Amino acid sequence: TRSGSPPSSEMREDISSEIFNNTDDIPYELLSLNYDDLSKIKSKNLSVGIVTRGYKRESKDEIIEVQADSSPLDVGDEAFMLAQKAACPVVVSANRKKAVEFLQSKHKVDVVLSDDGLQHYNMPRNYEIVVIDGDRGIGNARCLPAGPLREPISRINSCDLIVNNGVDDSIKSHFEIIYDDVVSLCSDTIRKPIMDLKDFTVHAVAGIGNPDRFFKMLRSVGLNIIEHPFPDHYVYKESDLKFSDDYPVIMTEKDAVKCKKFTAKDNWYLPISILVNKNLEQQINTLIEGIPHG
Repeated sequence: TRSGSPPSSEMREDISSEIFNNTDDIPYELLSLNYDDLSKIKSKNLSVGIVTRGYKRESKDEIIEVQADSSPLDVGDEAFMLAQKAACPVVVSANRKKAVEFLQSKHKVDVVLSDDGLQHYNMPRNYEIVVIDGDRGIGNARCLPAGPLREPISRINSCDLIVNNGVDDSIKSHFEIIYDDVVSLCSDTIRKPIMDLKDFTVHAVAGIGNPDRFFKMLRSVGLNIIEHPFPDHYVYKESDLKFSDDYPVIMTEKDAVKCKKFTAKDNWYLPISILVNKNLEQQINTLIEGIPHG
């Protein structure tokens, strides 16, 4: 255990991840879930849980376990999206240590994935993973408020794995974002290839930390987009998605969890998946193999 008070004997591993300059909007758990790492961990007869802050959530409860019928406004949009994708408990709390203790007490978990937890030094951890925004990098390499970093860049040297979002020859481990179909907000069973919209004009809606990444993605497949950037974790009103024309609306999956209650028939979201390179695959396998049995 790297820091903080040691975990109890039941708690074997904690994997803490950090989006280093907080603009990537892809929690490390999504990489893990997409790459099927959780099933690999479970194949070792280890149970898994996730803790996250639930940023901008409305509920004032100190600790919340995300349920199937939870409101994304109460628990936070990212936490709700994680719970939809993960076949494991997801617990929301600003106090990561208490969230881990809750998971251990209620679910007897062996492995905890903590999103954005590098600076939570009262939370013991065994592995630290840094995810770097491939578009923005480390900015001017200065700490807040002069720059985007929460700690000096030298902190990265003590982490177990450095991952880049996007191909970067200077960082051996990286992943790319991939996508295929857009999905209707009316029903997850209604889908169509995004390439069907090539050369069409669409309204592109993004309430994430780096909307330009989403807009760039849509342009890369030939869509003509009208940009509608919103603040990160924005709480939408139905009027925000009503425009004076009949062009389709495409938004991020994180935005969609807050907009499915709206009734417009031509609103869509674009789910993303993660494609890891060989080196990152090997590094993740090494971390998983390092989780002790029994």
